[in-house]
Amino acid sequence: MNSIAPMNAAQTLLEAGAAQAIALECGDERVSYADLRARVRQSAGSWRALGLQPGERVVVLAPDSIDWVVAYLGVIWAGGVAIGVNPRLSAAELGPILQESDVRFVWHEADSQVVLASLVAAMDPAPVLVASGAQNSFWCRALAQADPIEPLLQDAQAPALWIGTSGTTGVSKGVIHAQRVALQPHAFATGVLGLGPTDRLYASSKLFFAYALGNSLLAGLRAGATVILDRQWPEAERVLAMVRQHHPTIVFCVPTLYSRMLQSGVAQQLGQQNIRQVVSAGEFLPASVRSAWREATGQQIVSGYGTSETLCLMLYSDSDQGWLLPTPGTQLRRDPGADPALPQRIWLRSSTVALGYWNRPQAQADGFQDGWYCPGDMFLLRDGGRLEYAGRNDDMLKISGRWVSTLWVEQALGQAGGPSLQQLACIGVSTDAGLTALALLAVAVPGQQAVAAQRIEAGIEALPPYRRPNWVHWVDALPLTATGKLQRARLLGLHRAALALEAAST
Repeated sequence: MNSIAPMNAAQTLLEAGAAQAIALECGDERVSYADLRARVRQSAGSWRALGLQPGERVVVLAPDSIDWVVAYLGVIWAGGVAIGVNPRLSAAELGPILQESDVRFVWHEADSQVVLASLVAAMDPAPVLVASGAQNSFWCRALAQADPIEPLLQDAQAPALWIGTSGTTGVSKGVIHAQRVALQPHAFATGVLGLGPTDRLYASSKLFFAYALGNSLLAGLRAGATVILDRQWPEAERVLAMVRQHHPTIVFCVPTLYSRMLQSGVAQQLGQQNIRQVVSAGEFLPASVRSAWREATGQQIVSGYGTSETLCLMLYSDSDQGWLLPTPGTQLRRDPGADPALPQRIWLRSSTVALGYWNRPQAQADGFQDGWYCPGDMFLLRDGGRLEYAGRNDDMLKISGRWVSTLWVEQALGQAGGPSLQQLACIGVSTDAGLTALALLAVAVPGQQAVAAQRIEAGIEALPPYRRPNWVHWVDALPLTATGKLQRARLLGLHRAALALEAAST
């Protein structure tokens, strides 16, 4: 990868689209590739006029929109480093991100000006707030006054963008991606989904999430296709409305949302639309959701595996077994000394693998090595070089002398619960005697509590003794991250709270 000529990631992303082809759609607004290239040049000129220097970081903090993309790509075009951040974060959550990442500018919409001004007032140096949205806003004036500029070419290994990890198991980390991330972000979409310039991509997740940023926006632009954006937060009915309005041919969602669409009847209605491919990623896709979706729509979900550190999907499955193969352009290696009969970590390499983490030397040493990335997830080796996802390395537990993955328990009991079950999670906990045991936290579909409890009880009885949860807690909901993934770091607290409640009631 070091032999790649100097490049600019934003320029590379925009070079394939035909001039009059539609690049972006958001609501009633549509932008051609010719117009988008012109607007990004102008945006870059504005950033340069505001004083942005190569390598300086800019947070883009707003709901998804065409202006979001223009500001974001303009930062990269000008030589800066773009960071998309969840606009729903509280001030307490956002402050440490701004402080640690040492950002120069924060691009935001005018309605968040007061909160942000109060937040950055205590920072030294304080980032410059760049308000957008209003007709006479700071950003609109900067755009009107600036001249468009040519892209700043940099080494392919120079930073282009950051993205935060999802924080499912703790504090989010800043992941640094290089200019080369723009070379092949569409490898999965073109090689597996058949993505072409006539396709229309829609991701229900937002652009601050790697899944949507890499596999929809970056992949779609690189292929010269149309990318559909939505300012609103994704819910089942909202997905249906977006599909009816914009007619995407490829749809990206997370498993939790697919499950909700099945429960609400939206899935059957989506099956009547002309969607060519549906993709699931962000977390493990339960076999029960995969089969129920096929029954409701006649479509097979293509499930993928990727991380913030890879930006794009590195592994995929289009089979009922859920076994995974590397996506086109992905190299995979395993530890030759590992026992092939046991779950193990793997190493991945592609042009979209990150440079590493910001100020996390221990995590950097554990996860990155000579262009390879090793996620904290475990996989079992299967026939034909395929992999079976076995959960995170801290989800593998030794119980009664046998290795148990909490994911295996979740899969089995998720199948047992069937349509009566809304959410499910299994965690390892300690007993009073200091032994490792399992606790199950479950959410029933409203009105199906008795059926769900009966099915889960039968499912537990069918498990080998060492895989049976010692506790089953029925709760109203399980905590999710802003990207719709299960927030596993909070599950132990739920278990303890449930035990305390049960003790108080006896």
